Amino acid sequence: MTFDLTRRLVAEALGTFFLVMAVVGSGIMAQNLADGNVALALLCNTVATGAVLFVIITIFVSVSGAHFNPAVSLVMWVRGDLTRGDALAYVVVQIVGGCLGAIVAHLMFGLEPVQFSQTVRTGLGQWVGEIVATFGLIATILGCVRFRMDAIAPAVGLYITAAYWFTSSTSFANPAVTIARAFSDTFSGIAPHNVPAFLVAEILGALAAARCLAGCSRPETLQNKASDGAGAIMGSLTKVSLLGLP
Repeated sequence: MTFDLTRRLVAEALGTFFLVMAVVGSGIMAQNLADGNVALALLCNTVATGAVLFVIITIFVSVSGAHFNPAVSLVMWVRGDLTRGDALAYVVVQIVGGCLGAIVAHLMFGLEPVQFSQTVRTGLGQWVGEIVATFGLIATILGCVRFRMDAIAPAVGLYITAAYWFTSSTSFANPAVTIARAFSDTFSGIAPHNVPAFLVAEILGALAAARCLAGCSRPETLQNKASDGAGAIMGSLTKVSLLGLP
């Protein structure tokens, strides 16, 4: 079933809205309840983020592909799965939906709707962390698309849950979420002047993963081994399979 662009954009906006609302809202709740225990607050924030990713991907993957992330849409454009115009539209609604999610999270907890974060997140270690986090996310998505499409929701949810803890940046791995978190002076915020470096790191990680997975997930072509007509036919079939079939 194919959905028109308007419905796909609504799905992307809604999904990113709920993703950021969960990230920011759970961060506020965790900070309120953790009594200064940052590790406990981060754990609560992590569980909520991983869980909501599983839900929104399950709901929307058949509608829009469940990107909710400009880095994912960029990779899908590079792969030829999205037109340039559709990819740009995806990115716009993802950013808008994410920022609205932060605003609603603030309203739920009685905070100022629009804020500017004072949380400094910078330095080589954090930038490398974002490259690694985004590389792993894109690798997870492309690996599932290639081999186990039915596993994409739990795989992405579990990867981000883990990456919150093994990356120095706590795995933003999403330009729309990064931008939205700049407008939240709460547990999950990032100072606006730190955002550009995070965006560059996320894009680099995404493109590196797309390049890497394009090569290592391909089976060895049979055509190079075949010298007779039957081998040549099998080689052609292998090429066809690489055009995007799982």
